[in-house]
Amino acid sequence: MTQLTLPKHRVPTAVRHTIPKTPVRCRDTGVSAPPPPPPPPPRAALPVLLTAAFVTTLDFFIANVALPAIRADLGAGDGALQLVIAGYGLAYAAGVITAGRLGDLYGARRMFVVGLALFTAASAACGLAPGAGWLVAARIVQGAAAALMAPQVLTLLGVLYPGAARARAFGWYGSAVGVAGVSGQLVGGLLIASDPAGLGWRTCFLINLPLGLAALALVRRALPKDADRARAGKRLDLTGTALVTLGLIALVLPLTLGREQGWPVWSWLSLALAVPLLGGFWTRQRGQADPMVPRELFTGRFTRGLVSVALLFGGSAGLTFVLALHLQEAEGMGPVESAAVFTALNAGFLLGSRLKALLVGALALPAGLVLIAQLGTPVPGLLVAGVAMGMVMSPLLSKVLGEAGGDGRDGAAAGVLGTVQELGGVLGVTVTGIAYFAGGGLTAGLAVLLAASALLAWTLRDGRRPA
Repeated sequence: MTQLTLPKHRVPTAVRHTIPKTPVRCRDTGVSAPPPPPPPPPRAALPVLLTAAFVTTLDFFIANVALPAIRADLGAGDGALQLVIAGYGLAYAAGVITAGRLGDLYGARRMFVVGLALFTAASAACGLAPGAGWLVAARIVQGAAAALMAPQVLTLLGVLYPGAARARAFGWYGSAVGVAGVSGQLVGGLLIASDPAGLGWRTCFLINLPLGLAALALVRRALPKDADRARAGKRLDLTGTALVTLGLIALVLPLTLGREQGWPVWSWLSLALAVPLLGGFWTRQRGQADPMVPRELFTGRFTRGLVSVALLFGGSAGLTFVLALHLQEAEGMGPVESAAVFTALNAGFLLGSRLKALLVGALALPAGLVLIAQLGTPVPGLLVAGVAMGMVMSPLLSKVLGEAGGDGRDGAAAGVLGTVQELGGVLGVTVTGIAYFAGGGLTAGLAVLLAASALLAWTLRDGRRPA
């Protein structure tokens, strides 16, 4: 577990003299009194961590609405435009497990600061890109930096906020991630439409600069320093890192680009190659004294929780994908108008994230999807679906990380969780997209999502909230 030391607080002189210099002992039993609870984390800790979670999630989606303007301004071809989107997600998915291991080895705060600084710099490079190649390269670096931050955010939330405070912290985390995910296109559309300083699409990336710089300025007093730890015999397994990184690239790349390119031969070869690469990584972990991903991590509850996370994030990504297509292609809405419809999902998510009821939310999600399919407007159904997702997300993430069991495995657990979130989103878009484009339209896409939501409810059937 990443150990942290909280900043020392100066005790007023008048109070200092009243503190006994020897341990307080109970008069009757002679048993030493328990040590006082640790001081609460600084107030700025949660805003800093939530800012990172928000901007890294927002950047998955905000660039979609900017693609036509990027094509016109930079002369980008179809392949470059695809990589502007896919490059970010690919680098993120391939790097999260390694980033979690780096947090365990060198400290979550340290790796968070490195990731935040790199993400801010890469955002500036995206916004100032003189050509399509530069933009694609900067987006890949941006995705790698987001991957470096993601598991550290989860680890720090778990360490800094114990007990009931942890559930509240993850509630805010779920709100930040959910709102960023469903508002990305709306934010991007508004930025391009307002065209501040004549920057056009570049504002979709440059907006990260003030947020990133403000978070960096607050880190020193917001997040306690990593405690010094003996790391004898602990190191980054470079072979394992190469295997898991290449394996995830081989898996995610065809799922991201294969459908749009008609599933060419290379996509199937890549999927086939992912099997021995990831299998080799898993086999190698068994022979390591200090593995990147301990096998002991995969208890029944943790594994089932990962399945639930994949279904939830896959359903969320699939819903926004097929509904956005339907609103623009079948209903004739523009990008900004269709994105505005999703404000109902945002509002519902914010409301639901304050309720935190796993089983109730999982049972309400299919009802929201049915309303979307049956009513003439998707707004009521989106509101119900948003409430349901908000009720499930934050307690689910908290519960899954709680099953990791600590013992120095927080970073590894957060890395696996982040990878599953990304893979779930990619699979959700891929599967619902196949159903949509096969001729079934919105009805077929919603049928896939209904099946996924039913399976989600089954995996959460015990209905317990995190401790």
